[in-house]
Amino acid sequence: MMGERTVVQEELFYGFNLERHVPGDHLLRAIDRFVDLSDLRRHLAPYYSPIGRPSIDPELLIRMLIVGYCFGIRSERRLCEEVHLNLAYRWFCRLGLEGDVPDHSTFSKTRHGRFRESDLLRELFETVLRRCMAEGLVGGEGFAVNASLIVADAHRQRGVARTEDLPQAGRAVEEYLAVLDDAAFGAATPVPPKHLSPADPAARWTASWGGPAVYAYCTNYLIDVDHAVIADVEATTAVRQAEVGAARTMIDRTRERFDLWPERLIGDTGYGSAEMLNWLVHVRGIEPHIPVFDKSRRTDGTFSREDFTYDHDSDAYTCPGGKLLQNNRRSFTKPRSGVTKDDTRIYRASKSDCDACPLKPSCCPKEPARKIPRSIHEGARDMARDIAKTEAYATSRRQRKKVEMLFAHFKRILKLGRLRLRGPCGARDEFLLAATAQNLRKLAKICIAQSPMPAT
Repeated sequence: MMGERTVVQEELFYGFNLERHVPGDHLLRAIDRFVDLSDLRRHLAPYYSPIGRPSIDPELLIRMLIVGYCFGIRSERRLCEEVHLNLAYRWFCRLGLEGDVPDHSTFSKTRHGRFRESDLLRELFETVLRRCMAEGLVGGEGFAVNASLIVADAHRQRGVARTEDLPQAGRAVEEYLAVLDDAAFGAATPVPPKHLSPADPAARWTASWGGPAVYAYCTNYLIDVDHAVIADVEATTAVRQAEVGAARTMIDRTRERFDLWPERLIGDTGYGSAEMLNWLVHVRGIEPHIPVFDKSRRTDGTFSREDFTYDHDSDAYTCPGGKLLQNNRRSFTKPRSGVTKDDTRIYRASKSDCDACPLKPSCCPKEPARKIPRSIHEGARDMARDIAKTEAYATSRRQRKKVEMLFAHFKRILKLGRLRLRGPCGARDEFLLAATAQNLRKLAKICIAQSPMPAT
């Protein structure tokens, strides 16, 4: 028999408990245990006037942003609608059933103003990281570093060739001009970009991701490999030099603010330059579990540098024919360092030795004598090569995949394959909030699994 719903007269009063209608296993209920905003007002106090009409509660705005980035709600207009309708979102934002949701324009005004001036989002990220450390999720023994391209909010077919052709006003242009001397953006490389976007001039024109050229930024992660907790995040322009500089910045910042000093750093070949390896080994005392960036291997059938034996005591190479290659074959009145502008020393064989050598066709058939360049940081490179032969290095190669998985989560689950905010500050804001959301989800996943929440 077909059922029919009976019309019931509405009651005058309802007893509705919002706490009871949020499931005990909801992600926000787990995340709420680890969101500590107790210092928020103290941190923002210098940026608010003591008189005038009260503003929107900044804690509400932060909680709404956490909801948006945890659940991939990119539009602030849609975020306000979702918080208005979703009971779990209202519960997390402490709005109750009748609390008013702020207008979406409030986010833009506050984010471009007080939040950036006070660096609040960096403070929020570090507060969550301290909670990860308190829960024992950060070991500090091994770190992994990597970067990922994120497409900027700029049309790839609309660009100008010169800075002079940019519009003379606008926040994006002002931010671009402000970071021209910043090592993470304008000063990362002396090579000028081929195209500039009028909408976001600081975004770099690049095709290094293997697809068509786009305007993009890079998000750089430094993670602890124990539980893939993000220890630091940095926004840079999309060039390799900026990524290497960001790695140094993040390592130093985690040491200064959290006293975290890894024994080993895991990275790809992009971080295997001689200067970077020397900085890790001799300046910071960190083992580089990084492939050496080396172009010395020849492909024309002649001897490569690895076929020559270097002797530290005599500071000379021995060729396969048993002859010496030396850095200085004669003395000078004024001693010379023998170091080129590329930070290398050139070791040369004697022309008479090469002319009489039967191996010359396999060594230097087109040159009068063989030359071998050696970096002044070759000691650090040799150490990285020795580490690459160990079982610990093989383990590190597997652990490096954890940072790649975070980038996949960043783009597919949090839906951050393309930025919504423009300029270096916008990229920094989005990357900090995304990293904060990922650490909060990690806390909820691991700690709640270890100690299930009681049923409500």
